[in-house]
Amino acid sequence: MTGPTVIRVRYAETDAMGVAHHATYPVWFEVARTDLMNALGLPYREVEARGYYLMLSGLNVEYRRAARYDDTLHVLTRVTSVRSRTLTFTYEVRRGDELLATGETRHIATDHAYRPARLPDDVLASLSGPPGA
Repeated sequence: MTGPTVIRVRYAETDAMGVAHHATYPVWFEVARTDLMNALGLPYREVEARGYYLMLSGLNVEYRRAARYDDTLHVLTRVTSVRSRTLTFTYEVRRGDELLATGETRHIATDHAYRPARLPDDVLASLSGPPGA
């Protein structure tokens, strides 16, 4: 895990009551996941250039409290499972100390023909974090 991704809830992400729409959370997860991968020295663009996609195979969001227009949110992201062909990321969306939502995305590595593929050892090591962590 690295520092949180800061999100400010935009008006377009809310409904008529000023509450962030439930479909926006997976978008925030993607932003935070991209930030985490960049912080790990593994930009997604580089993964694709090396011949791999990290296709979404599962998504879960648990909503606890409403985010509202103009709230400043912090999305904490962790890589919680790394296998040769699959990855799992977990997320916490917070407004200050208040937990608004949690989530998980599962991904399968494929080649550019969409066939499951084993990720290279250096990519797996980057996603797993430093030894002993």
